[in-house]
Amino acid sequence: MTIKDLARESGYSLGTVSRVLNGHPNVSDKARKAVMAVVEAQGFEINSNAKNLKKTQGDSILIMVKGRGNELFASMVEQYQEIFARTSYPLIIDYIDELDSEVRRAGALCREKKPLGVLFLGGTHRNFREDFDKIQVPAVLVTGSARNLGFGNLSSVCADDCEGAVCAVEHLLRSGHRQLLVLGGDLNKSDTSRNRYNGCVEAFRRSGLEFDGNCYYTCRYSYQSGYEAMKQALDDGADCSAVFAMADVIAIGAIRAIHERGLRVPQDVSVVGYDGLSIGDFLQPRLSTVAQPIGDMARRSAALLLEQIECHTPACHEIIPFSLARKDSVREIRL
Repeated sequence: MTIKDLARESGYSLGTVSRVLNGHPNVSDKARKAVMAVVEAQGFEINSNAKNLKKTQGDSILIMVKGRGNELFASMVEQYQEIFARTSYPLIIDYIDELDSEVRRAGALCREKKPLGVLFLGGTHRNFREDFDKIQVPAVLVTGSARNLGFGNLSSVCADDCEGAVCAVEHLLRSGHRQLLVLGGDLNKSDTSRNRYNGCVEAFRRSGLEFDGNCYYTCRYSYQSGYEAMKQALDDGADCSAVFAMADVIAIGAIRAIHERGLRVPQDVSVVGYDGLSIGDFLQPRLSTVAQPIGDMARRSAALLLEQIECHTPACHEIIPFSLARKDSVREIRL
C-alpha cells in the first residue's frame, strides 16, 4: 500500500495524510484518527529510509525575497511565518536587491543550507532559464507565472499582472482621464513591470486610444523611488491628470511628490496603485488600487510546496483572482 492508497481509503488529501504520518501538529483530530485507522487496518509501514534521507537534506524552507523595499513581500513573509509555525519546518528568509538574480542566490543557499524547498517571492524568467536547472528541490514562484518555463519541480501562484493593469488603467480612462503618467520598474529586467506595461497598452487599445510610451517613468518598487520618479516627471513638465503606479509603495511616494508641488489628490491628479496594501486605507485620501489576494497566494503557494515535498506531486500553476478597490484617490471628470 502507498500513501496514495491511504489518501483514497481515508478520503483525505495526500498532503493531509503525509502530515499525519510525519506527526505534524496542523492536522485535525478527526483527520488524524481517520488516517491512522486505515494505517492500522492495512498494516501500512512508513519508509524509515526515506525519512532518514530527508533529514540528511535538512528540514528548512528557503524564502527568497526579491527587493528589500517591497511591502507586498514583507506582508507575505508575515503570512508564511504564521503558516509554517504550525508545521515542523523552520524558515530561512533571504532578501536580495530587486535587480539581482534570485535564482543564482537560491542555488548558492541550497548548496550551503540544503533546504527541502524554495519559495521565490518575485522572479524574472531570464534568471530561471539561466540557472534554475541547478536547483533540484521543489520550488514555487509567487506573484509570477512559471507555466512556460517547463521545470518539473517549479510551481507558481500569481494574479494576472497584465489584466490587473488593464483594470487599473480602464478605471482611469472610464473616469474621463486621458493624460496618464505610468510609474514602474525596468521593462528589460522586470517581468512584472513588463506585464503591467503591456496591460496599460492593452487598456488604451480596448478604448480605441493610443498609449504614449513617453509617459512611462522607470523606478524601483519603493516609496523613495516612487517619490523621485514623480518629482522628475513634474520637473519635466509632464501634463497628466492621473497616475498609474505599478505598486502601492510607488503610488504613496508619488503622492508625496504631488503634494509638495502644491497639487491635490484627486482634485488635481488622480492616483491608482497596485497590490492592495493595508496602508493605503490610512492615507488621506484612501488609495484606489488593484488588490492582490496576499493571503490566498501565501496559503496556496505554501500548500503546493508542502505537497511537492511530502507527496512528490507534479508542478502546478495557479492564477488567483485580483480585485479593483475603488477608494478616494480617483476623481471622475467629464469629457
